[in-house]
Amino acid sequence: MNYITGIFAALLSLLLLFMYPLYEQARSQDKIANLVVQAAVTRFVDSARTKGYITPQMYETFNAQLAATGNPYEVRLEHLRKRYVPEYGDPADPSTFKNRFTAFYDGFYNEQILAVLFPNPISSADDPARRYDMQVGDYIGIKLENVNRTAAVQLWDFLMNDNTDENATVALNYEGMVLNEDR
Repeated sequence: MNYITGIFAALLSLLLLFMYPLYEQARSQDKIANLVVQAAVTRFVDSARTKGYITPQMYETFNAQLAATGNPYEVRLEHLRKRYVPEYGDPADPSTFKNRFTAFYDGFYNEQILAVLFPNPISSADDPARRYDMQVGDYIGIKLENVNRTAAVQLWDFLMNDNTDENATVALNYEGMVLNEDR
């Protein structure tokens, strides 16, 4: 009986002295990564909102800031372009215009945005054709989450004898309205 108690005490001390502090350190790394990602996303989106465009340099700087956390991320860009459609009583008769317009948003995502920023074949980085332009009233946003299992998730699964399928310990959505059009 004393033998079993000794083994249990050794395992408990191993857990309390080594594993839990290691887990807390990994959790704090995730929190720091979350802060870095939040600052990078906020800086990128707010810059795009106030300038009215995205350049390849802005996107590459943003990705370099994300890479500094050591986690790979799935980044989903979203641009909602506002457009107005006039309302008619009879669409075939222009004289039936109701003096109203309906606002619609056309969505553009990674495929369309990155095709402008990084065309094939690639021209020089400062080529104006590689700038993704937006208009005042449009919306720009990012949805982002890490795709790897961080050390904190792996340690938690080990300590709890669990297997969480959730990878995203760093997840963020940020968007805003385009405020300016610098040309």
